[in-house]
Amino acid sequence: MVALFTLCPTSPSSPASLSPLKTPKHKSSHRTKTLTSLHYTKPLSANYTLSSESDPPAAVQTFWRWFSDEGVITSKCAVKPGAVPEGLGLVAQRDIARNEVVLEVPKKFWINPDTVSGSEIGCVCGGLKPWIAVALFLIREKKLGNDSIWRFYLDVLPENTDSTIYWSEEELSEIQGTQLLSTTLGVKEYVESEFEKVEEEVISPHKQLFPFPVALDDFLWAFGMLRSRAFSRLRGQNLVLIPLADLINHSPNITTEEYAWEIKGAGLFSRELLFSLRSPVSVKAGEQVMIQYDLEKSNAELALDYGFIESRSERNAYTLTLQISESDEFFGDKLDIAESNGMGETAYFDITLGRPLPAAMIPYLRLVALRGTDAFLLESIFRNSVWGHLELPVSRANEELICQVIRAACSSALSGYHTTIEEDEKLTEGGNLDRRLQIAVGVREGEKKVLQQIDGIFKERELELDELEYYQERRLKDLGLVGEQGDIIFWEPK
Repeated sequence: MVALFTLCPTSPSSPASLSPLKTPKHKSSHRTKTLTSLHYTKPLSANYTLSSESDPPAAVQTFWRWFSDEGVITSKCAVKPGAVPEGLGLVAQRDIARNEVVLEVPKKFWINPDTVSGSEIGCVCGGLKPWIAVALFLIREKKLGNDSIWRFYLDVLPENTDSTIYWSEEELSEIQGTQLLSTTLGVKEYVESEFEKVEEEVISPHKQLFPFPVALDDFLWAFGMLRSRAFSRLRGQNLVLIPLADLINHSPNITTEEYAWEIKGAGLFSRELLFSLRSPVSVKAGEQVMIQYDLEKSNAELALDYGFIESRSERNAYTLTLQISESDEFFGDKLDIAESNGMGETAYFDITLGRPLPAAMIPYLRLVALRGTDAFLLESIFRNSVWGHLELPVSRANEELICQVIRAACSSALSGYHTTIEEDEKLTEGGNLDRRLQIAVGVREGEKKVLQQIDGIFKERELELDELEYYQERRLKDLGLVGEQGDIIFWEPK
């Protein structure tokens, strides 16, 4: 049997297509991504282990005083750093109304590619990818210690988060068989390859600018900080760290991403830009101010970027990878049809738990599976209408084939996990899981449930094969040769 597609263990956010990361406004089932323009998403607060007291660590208090001395913080500021269940976050100093501005940070305190260009290493970072330039800047400023003007901010940054890029081999073994594992390993491989290039081309030749050892772990740290903390989708800013604002945490209960932040002028006659942070919901004094990081990310993506997951079922997803084989005798025709309908040789479909299959998935499957007597649909005469035909069952053989292959692929994918759904549920019910194991159990359980859902859809479809109406029957009806009950109409000679 020819393999029609792959239930690929690597999601489209893996290293071969790491960026730009998808955004809710531009999500597409057919994702063509490159490594040349990393876009990052919203921030994750520092992952500190704190006491139950509300006062933040000394380093955070020093940072707060620095921002106050610089005039960023005034007595009217609506928030302050505080110890919260997530570790560290922004706490309301008074009651805050919905959509009220809670914090504004001037551009001179942002860290972005412009910051790097104006620094001592700007002369050697001009040709680098923006994220790599900023990563080198963070590493260098951190190693400069007290000699860095950014030391108070860098002292607040954590050494790591619970993102899977920081997990040990033992911890990663808990996500065996998942797409998250393949993506994580691929991302780490990508970061390592970028580090090797920048070490050879920038760090080693310019020891006067980097008089200290820079290791892969340093580069991975910087990558993780950018991946989890940088704001995106800002006016003219695709990669920017906003000190203090990046302490804000995520809430699954906030269901909008709109208007949480914006770039605006400092005043009517001022040319200075401000980053303005708003609270999307009303907050009482002493409560934590939070935002929604990204409504469209799956639990695997949340785990990779930020180091947490949610319990909502719609966060569980599995990426189905479909591909037209180059060995297919009708490869050229099928590719032409796919491209004419906004897809290509390979198509990615995100299947979400509890939601219908993506609309284009079944037609694409039928296209890939076309063969034998069904191949007449590939003829040029059908070229403008073929996709409409593929939206309905083509033939029993075609429909049966896609059901069989998909179900076999689901079975194969499910066999790659080292636990069952029941075992995962038992672990979750038992409680007392550490944070990373909780993430692992949640992601692998969610993926398996989605695979079972896919299998169930096509199992039910198999049972309905004899009841479906196929192309030839529809065509005969159109010609008036078959009645509504499927009986053939004969004309008696006069």
